[in-house]
Amino acid sequence: MSLYEIIKVPNPFLKVKAKPVIEIDNKILTLLDDMLDTMYNANGIGLAATQIAIDKRLIVMDCGKNNIDEEEISEEEYNKKIKNDKLEPFPIKMINPEIIFLSEDLKEREEGCLSIPGYNANVKRPSSLKVRYTDENKKNITLEASGLLATCIQHEIDHLNGILFIDHISKLKREIILKKAIKEYSKQ
Repeated sequence: MSLYEIIKVPNPFLKVKAKPVIEIDNKILTLLDDMLDTMYNANGIGLAATQIAIDKRLIVMDCGKNNIDEEEISEEEYNKKIKNDKLEPFPIKMINPEIIFLSEDLKEREEGCLSIPGYNANVKRPSSLKVRYTDENKKNITLEASGLLATCIQHEIDHLNGILFIDHISKLKREIILKKAIKEYSKQ
């Protein structure tokens, strides 16, 4: 397995719209495994291929088997459970994911991003959804999700469309986060 470098703002590749995967071959399957390892190594719960500068419609995530339907778990609570080994892993690999239903009910949740590490903001998103995708076994899947998993799916599919979570907040908050983050990352 290989670990990839996760690109950070202001890298223009984060605004690229990913292309569909045409053929699911060993290269794609290996890439999905490597993305999962990269995500775990960075202590994340989701990763899109565009975050490692690959313009393919691929995402991976792991919100934990015990929490995929839990409405109120935050990313911070999730990370505490991981540290205390109270979370059963539940990795999901999605090829060409497409949201086919979004609820009208909105839920605000604090989000962070591996491409903007150290910065979080509250984002309102639909509280539940249905997503259609192909899994690593080449099976077509339709998944209903709510809570943290629904937020994670929307966040990662946004990446595939060149959208960051900060694009969902006010212009002022977005500019403050970007200015601080870019200044901080340029020192590293």
